[in-house]
Amino acid sequence: MSATAATDFSAELDADLETALSEGSLFLDGKGRVHETLKRIATRLDELKIDYAVIGGMALFYHGYRRFTEDVDLLVTKEDRRRIHEALRGRGYLPPFEMSKHLRDTHTKVKIEFITSGDYPGDGKPKPVVFPTPSSVSEKRGDLQVVSLPRLIELKLASGISAAGRMRDLADVQELIRYLKLDRTLAEALDPYVRAKFLELWDGYHSVPDDEREIR
Repeated sequence: MSATAATDFSAELDADLETALSEGSLFLDGKGRVHETLKRIATRLDELKIDYAVIGGMALFYHGYRRFTEDVDLLVTKEDRRRIHEALRGRGYLPPFEMSKHLRDTHTKVKIEFITSGDYPGDGKPKPVVFPTPSSVSEKRGDLQVVSLPRLIELKLASGISAAGRMRDLADVQELIRYLKLDRTLAEALDPYVRAKFLELWDGYHSVPDDEREIR
């Protein structure tokens, strides 16, 4: 195994199809190294009394749409991100590179990305939707704090609308509409900046007859 693969979970997946298939299967069962990483970091943050909210692909999982993701995304404040690095760096966690905002679990090799309150989703430019404080949007899912479904959808729509390279975020919202059978009235709980896009995706999915929708 190369030096890079030895310190990078994603590189391991790219280098070994058997590992990728195994981790993908474990992930869908709520197991494997990504889930282990999330549970480990959540425990450490609880010990440090730091508020966080699971966002990104792992939040999708806990809301009922299971697709594989190679890392863990956590929403924290900028001050708490600094505290996390001070408390955990060299104690089971290291940054992927010097000056990185993120950390890697040295046991699982999975990267943990810290998204900070006050930043803007997607292209990073100012917009009506902003990453909120974790305590204002999180809800308890077992032992974890997970971003609420309306806020997850809102952030993904804002990201997909503003950045051409973030179309996967729009696809995620459409999959949530499909998997969770979301009601059209959910649009009322979303920021006006993204409401029309949600309705467009909802109407687009429901405009196709049931027998013509893709079977997955």
